[in-house]
Amino acid sequence: MTMDFLFSHLQKVSRLNWGIFFILLLVAAVGWGLLISAAGGDFHHWAFKQVVRFIVGITIMFFLALIDLRWWLHFSYVFYGIALFLLGGVEFLGFIGKGGQRWIDLYIIQLQPSELMKIALVMALARYFHSQSSPIPFYKLLFPLFLIIAPVLLVLRQPDLGTAMILMMGGGSLFFLAGVSLWYFGAALLVGGACSPILWNFLHDYQKKRILTFFDPTQDLLKTGYHITQSKIALGSGGFWGKGYMQGTQAYLNFLPEKQTDFIFTLLCEEWGFVGGFFLLSLYVLLIVMGFRITLTTQNDFGRFVAAGMTMTFFLYAFINVAMVMGLVPVVGVPLPLVSYGGTAMLTILMGFGFLLSVGLHRNIKIPQLSIGVF
Repeated sequence: MTMDFLFSHLQKVSRLNWGIFFILLLVAAVGWGLLISAAGGDFHHWAFKQVVRFIVGITIMFFLALIDLRWWLHFSYVFYGIALFLLGGVEFLGFIGKGGQRWIDLYIIQLQPSELMKIALVMALARYFHSQSSPIPFYKLLFPLFLIIAPVLLVLRQPDLGTAMILMMGGGSLFFLAGVSLWYFGAALLVGGACSPILWNFLHDYQKKRILTFFDPTQDLLKTGYHITQSKIALGSGGFWGKGYMQGTQAYLNFLPEKQTDFIFTLLCEEWGFVGGFFLLSLYVLLIVMGFRITLTTQNDFGRFVAAGMTMTFFLYAFINVAMVMGLVPVVGVPLPLVSYGGTAMLTILMGFGFLLSVGLHRNIKIPQLSIGVF
């Protein structure tokens, strides 16, 4: 019995999409090199912790990938409920860091529940839409809307505009995939536009300044416009080939802020130029293409929704960060996936790929429609 169990799992391991793993490893290695550079050549300052986190995250990724997809279907709402509970717990147990109350200190790890919610929301929406048939009437959209609105409101209280944007756009992509009428999307945009003056009054002062700075970075070059201005200077100074490893003047003279986290892509482009930036973005594109390929070849609705949602979440991470440091969107503090320094974000991304690999491994199984209950 033990040998049969071991043999069946070895067969599963051999059928995993190892191409995704090797690209993830390559992206992470780029991040380690940049973190060593950001620390002035010190491996132990940031890179060592990031390597350890990657090993832990990859272990969790493979564990999630090998579990039957039907198990994840049954416990998707439970996962969402735990994430929502932790997100609500930030209000009472969270500590303040970098201007926001977003983390819970679990002694072993400083957990950011909003990151876990990005994965849990995809799983819960996939579970719900799997149980529905197109066309979906409006009243049946109220429950999935609640699944999105509840965490978004909690995240905005922290405040964390970037994560709220990913939750809304990631959830919206699953509404689109489920075949929700485009008229509903149009109506949502109109209502959002009409309510924008009211929503503006609920933003914190620094959030308002970030948005205004996005439209005119020169209005306050020494304060709110400083980050994006220095980022653009560093991006342009790298040219085509870059200045060379650990030779970035903007970074090493400390003109470039948060070079190990939010603005690490700028560090890459200053040192390695257009070639380095293009190389990393090409790796991201490969991962996204592989994710959507799994989506298109999966034979069950739940797997398709999960694969599409995880891939879209990864795309939003990469797109928002790169667009942010280029000045194409306001600065909202979204990390560059697998490259920026940080534990919870890396864990979240690798968990997402674990579920994606599980979908790919179990793409041919048939899953009947269920009710919206937990079991």
